[in-house]
Amino acid sequence: MSNENEVGYGKPPKEFRFEKGRSGNPKGRPKQTKNLKADLTEELKEIIVAREGNRTVKISKQRAVIKSLVAKTVKGDTRAANTLLNAIFRVLDPAGDVAEIATPLNAEERQVLSRVEARFLAPKTIDPVPDNSQNTGDES
Repeated sequence: MSNENEVGYGKPPKEFRFEKGRSGNPKGRPKQTKNLKADLTEELKEIIVAREGNRTVKISKQRAVIKSLVAKTVKGDTRAANTLLNAIFRVLDPAGDVAEIATPLNAEERQVLSRVEARFLAPKTIDPVPDNSQNTGDES
């Protein structure tokens, strides 16, 4: 009783109906613009090729940044150490609770910790340039 060519409410003329297999909204919903957090997350997840010693490895950019920061800290860069510690406190302990040590440090661990502490707390001294204009003992 339903005629294929019937026109009315919800039944547009045949030439104006959607074709089979074709969307009525070909462009689709517009994509949302990404914010800084989404862009940063996406960028840090990208894989790069890095060298570790004499071999190449594929790691994320985020991992490469962390490795670089840790390496600089180990070499004694105080600015890198400060950045690393801030990152550790923000990421691993956002509530600010102090983690308790389950077992006390042994003698070797205490010695290493004291050396690292002394290294970071030692004042940076600059060797003065020898002044050649002073008297060297030869009086003319």
